[in-house]
Amino acid sequence: MQRFEFKVIPAPKRGEKARGVKTTEDRFALALTGLMNELGAEGWDYVRADALPCEERVGFTSTKTTYVNVLVFRRLVVEDSEPVPAARLNRREEPEAAPPRLGPAEAPIPAKAPALGPAIRPDVEEDDDEPAPVAQPAEAADKA
Repeated sequence: MQRFEFKVIPAPKRGEKARGVKTTEDRFALALTGLMNELGAEGWDYVRADALPCEERVGFTSTKTTYVNVLVFRRLVVEDSEPVPAARLNRREEPEAAPPRLGPAEAPIPAKAPALGPAIRPDVEEDDDEPAPVAQPAEAADKA
C-alpha cells in the first residue's frame, strides 16, 4: 500500500518581475511555475489548489471569515518496514486483560482535629513572663 505525506503552502499573492514578462497573468504564472518547479525538484507532486475559510479576529469580540488560497502537494513515503495488509488494519484489536478491580476504600474514622495555637517546643520550658526567643536570619545574626 502506498503512503503519502502532504504539504500545504499558501499560494503566491503577487507575480514575479522578469525580463520579457509584461502582463499580470504572465507574472503570476511565472511565480507559480518557479514555486512548483522548486517543490517538484524536492520530490513533491502537485495535487490541487484550494480556497479555504479562515476565521480572523476583528477587535476584541468579533471575528470575520476570509478565504486563503493554498496549494497542496504530496510525495510518496518510502518505508523500510513491511506494509500492513488491509485485513490487519480492519481487524479489531482484542483488549488486554483488565487489571483486577479493587473494592471501595475504607472511610477514615472521623477524629477531632487538634486546636490551632502557638507552636510550643517540648524540650524548652517557657516562662510565662518572657516571650520565646525568635530565630534571626543568618545575615542579621552576623551584624549583631
